Amino acid sequence: MEPPREITNQTESPAERPGLPAADPLDAEGPVAPQGHRRTLVLVAVLIPVSLIAALLIWATVRSGGRAGGGTVNDELGEVKVDPRPAPAFRLPDLDGSELDLESLRGKVVMVDFWASWCPPCQREAPVLAEVYERYRGRPVEFLGISIWDKGQDARSFAERFQIQYPVAVDHEGRIAIDYGVTGIPEKFFVDREGRLVRRFVGPMDEPTLVAILDRMLAPAASR
Repeated sequence: MEPPREITNQTESPAERPGLPAADPLDAEGPVAPQGHRRTLVLVAVLIPVSLIAALLIWATVRSGGRAGGGTVNDELGEVKVDPRPAPAFRLPDLDGSELDLESLRGKVVMVDFWASWCPPCQREAPVLAEVYERYRGRPVEFLGISIWDKGQDARSFAERFQIQYPVAVDHEGRIAIDYGVTGIPEKFFVDREGRLVRRFVGPMDEPTLVAILDRMLAPAASR
C-alpha cells in the first residue's frame, strides 16, 4: 500500500507554468464522478433491467392478444385453451453447451416448461417433472426446460438440486417466452409428434395429470 501522499501548499498554479495546460479536476486520481452523477448512474443501472422486463411484458401482451399477465407466479394448475398450430421453433444452447433445437424433436411428444429457479411453485413441481421424465425414458417423449427471468448459474444449481436430466436452457433475451405468449411461471406447452402446439397449462403440474397428458398424446389415435 502506498503511503499517504503529502499535500503541500501550491504556490504556483499549473496555468502559470509555461507550456502546461490548466489541470482538469476530473483527471486528479482518475475520473471521479460528482455525487449527483453517481446517483444517476445507479438509477440507470436499476432501470435498464426493469425496462427490459417491461418491454418483454408489453410484447408478450401484444403477441398473446392481451392475455399477458405481467410475469406472474402461477400457484394453481389450470389449462388454457389453444387452437392447434405449429409450435414456434427455437434454437439455443442448453446448460451443457449442446444445442437445444425444437425442430430436431419432430416425431416426439415434447413438453416445453417455462420456469425460474426462484419460483416456489416451480420448486414444488420440479421433483414431479424429474421423476416422470425418467419414467418415460426410451419412449418418444422429451422435456425441455426454459428458464426465464433467471441467471444461468441459478438455473444450473436448480437443475443439479432436483437432479433434472432433461435439457435445460436460459432464455436470456425473453424471445422464446414472447413467441409462446408466456404470462407467468410455471407454464407448460405440449407439442405433438407432428410439431403442433396442442395444449397449454399454467401452474405447477401434478404427476397424475402429467402422466395422463403424455399417455393420451402417445396413443396411436393422437398421431392421426
